[in-house]
Parts: sequence; structure tokens; C-alpha cells
Amino acid sequence: MHTAKKLNTLTALILSAIALTACANQPEEDPLEGYNRAMQGFNTAIDKAIIRPVAVGYRYITPDPLRERIGNFSDNLREPLNMINAFLQGDFEQGMVSFWRFTLNSTVGLLGIHDVAATAGLKERREDFGQTLAVWGVGSGPYVVLPILGPSNARDTVGVVAGWFMDPFTYYLETDDRIWLAVGQGVVERERLIDPIDDIYETSLDPYVTFRSVYEQLRTAQINNRHSDFDKSSASPDEYEEEKK
Repeated sequence: MHTAKKLNTLTALILSAIALTACANQPEEDPLEGYNRAMQGFNTAIDKAIIRPVAVGYRYITPDPLRERIGNFSDNLREPLNMINAFLQGDFEQGMVSFWRFTLNSTVGLLGIHDVAATAGLKERREDFGQTLAVWGVGSGPYVVLPILGPSNARDTVGVVAGWFMDPFTYYLETDDRIWLAVGQGVVERERLIDPIDDIYETSLDPYVTFRSVYEQLRTAQINNRHSDFDKSSASPDEYEEEKK
């Protein structure tokens, strides 16, 4: 019954996303700018006070090889969602790539700490429900900055919530364990983004506009399954520095 209730909620979210954003393919430039700037200010304060120091501390105390293994483990936990969304998008080839990545890395790769699938030519490609809705023709809706989570839009916000219900680990882990897992994954991602985010704050005249532009270009690239110069979330610090040269 509990699982059925979650699935019913997911169905309602999908229908709501289609109803709310199907007519929003060409939204006003930034109708929520006042709210967004205020929320970005709040997020920046929290990030500087808590999140970034934790990410910097994690980088400082964790050797590069161990950090890579932890990142692999975190990425592996996302593969079921990558697979589900690839199938929902009609990309069965990529869905099977994600399936085999999760299977190989969870077994031969020792619960994902070793990305053996990549060495076999099976490259990771992140797929989420926001991308799935875009493939289905749902418009992006207005740009919106979410508390703590940061840049998003109406479609991707629904995708974040729906993704929680779609994630198989939601049904296998207790709520407390799921929260701690999300926190851990958040720290891993924030550590990966220390350098590009610092660059934006150091070089941009208006970080808000830069973050908005970066997010929109990144999502367009992800939806079209293209590489983006702004997609540093899976790059190591050394790889990021190499790309900047």
C-alpha cells in the first residue's frame, strides 16, 4: 500500500508537470528574478558558511584516489535512475548501457567504487526526469532558484521531486538513511564544483546572470546529449584545470 501511494503520487506529479508547463515553451525572460536573486543570496550565505567549508574539508582530508572511489560509488547509485529515464525517453541503447554499468560496477567493481564499466567502453551519461519531460515536449517554464539546491526551472523542479519517487533506493532505504545518502552525494558533487563556482564568483560582474546562463546552457546540452563546457560535475580538479587551458 505504501509503495502504491508513492506511485500514485508520481503519476500525479507527471500529469501536473505536463499541465503546468506544456504551454511554457517560450516563457518571459526571468519573471521570478526578484525572488530568484533573494534565494540565491540566501543559498550563497548558506554555502559560504556551511556547504563549501565542508566540501573543502572533504577535499583536504581525502586523498585523490579515495575521493575518486567515493565519487564512483556515489555515481553508481544514480545509474538506476539514468537507466529508467533513458528508457522513458525511448533511448533503449543508453538504457542498456546504464543497466550494464550498474550491474558490472556493483559486482566486479565492488559496489561501484571501481568504474570497471568505463574501462569496457560503457561511459556514464546522466539522465533525469527533467530531461525526460523535455524529450516528451514539456516546456521549461520560468527559471527558478531552489532553496539549497540552486538553479532550476519549473520543469526540472517537478523532475527533482518525481525523481525521488522514481529512485528504487527510495523504496529500499529508511528515510533517515536516504537523507544521509543524499547529504553525502551532495558533498561529493559540491567538492567537484568548488573550482568552477569559485571562478564564477571571482570573475563575473553579476554571478546571478552567469549562473542562470550556465544552467540553461548546461541543461540544453544534457537534453540534447551533447558535451557542455560547463558540465564539470563529473570532472576531477585536474581535468577541470586542463580544460581551462
